[in-house]
Amino acid sequence: MKTLTTTQELADFCKAAADNPYITVDTEFLRERTYYSKLCLVQLAVPSEDEDSAVLVDPLADGLSLEPLYDLFRNEDVVKVFHAARQDLEIFWVEAGVFPKPLFDTQVAAMVCGFGEQVGYETLVRKICKQGVDKTSRFTDWSRRPLTDAQKNYALADVTHLRGIYEYLAAELEKTERSHWVAEELRTLTQPATYDIRPEEAWKRVKTRTNSAKFLAIVRELAQFREAYAQENNVPRNRVFKDDALVELASTKPKTHSDLGGSRLLLREARKGAIAEGILAAVQRGVNCPADKLPKVDNSRDKLKVNPALSDLLRVLLKSKTESSGVAAKLIATSSELDQIAAGERDLPAMSGWRFEVFGEDALKLCEGKIALAAKGQSVKVVTL
Repeated sequence: MKTLTTTQELADFCKAAADNPYITVDTEFLRERTYYSKLCLVQLAVPSEDEDSAVLVDPLADGLSLEPLYDLFRNEDVVKVFHAARQDLEIFWVEAGVFPKPLFDTQVAAMVCGFGEQVGYETLVRKICKQGVDKTSRFTDWSRRPLTDAQKNYALADVTHLRGIYEYLAAELEKTERSHWVAEELRTLTQPATYDIRPEEAWKRVKTRTNSAKFLAIVRELAQFREAYAQENNVPRNRVFKDDALVELASTKPKTHSDLGGSRLLLREARKGAIAEGILAAVQRGVNCPADKLPKVDNSRDKLKVNPALSDLLRVLLKSKTESSGVAAKLIATSSELDQIAAGERDLPAMSGWRFEVFGEDALKLCEGKIALAAKGQSVKVVTL
């Protein structure tokens, strides 16, 4: 179990890795106490049985630069293979402004190849590699040094088994001519906007029971303050105040520190200092928000004239297409999209790209009365009218 602790060691490994068709990558990080993930370990493996084909990289080692790895990420002759890559990619984008290209995500590929929705790494290891994964180090503190042999073994397993999984899934995609489906899905993961969390947009993630524009103006200001404070101080947003406290503050509209003291849900640390001042200022901004600056709530979906019977038929069609294609239903169309299609909307992900091939084209025909659905034994068949 080789651990690279110097830039030169990493550069040597990456130079050799560049001669391979792919490299598997994983990370271990901590995020419980910070807004941004703290990268603690990087695991790398190339397609070989040699004991030096898989290594650990210690980004916490004094003087180590990950720039050789980032250079490899920019090398488009080498496929970078991850499982459930989103959080890993966010780390590299925030740290260095780089995305691994070309990218292959085995979780997405597995959903296309019939392994179900958001299939876990351990499941793929068991089904494809016919091996088990030791989970005892899963919830370990990866920032502590030295790492134990158990931790190292656990970390390396995340990239050594990944080689077999990638080769199997890549072959399946080639055989079924679905490689472009996965490539289409992964474009979103390598877009900066995917990881650009703008404080002024944070209020849209807060669930409330009212759509009053005046109420939402206060929610918007509080959410923007919380997000900006969390980013600037690198603390989790819930450590500033949680969503339920935010909604309570938007309802009670505190004006003084004494009012904050009456909050049931606000953390003690948030009732004083910079957070308290920020809360009071945000509430005041929301209360005084001019009419032309109030949040504009999108009620269009609430006004959709959904045909319930057609919506149910679309669900049956989706189930049929899922069974025949082996692609996870969640990847093809969401429940909300089915209702929107039944209401006449067409500008949807389910109605474009590879999804249109698998489901959207027949969904459109079903809506137009050009096909019907018929039960045949345990399956549902599409009948042309």
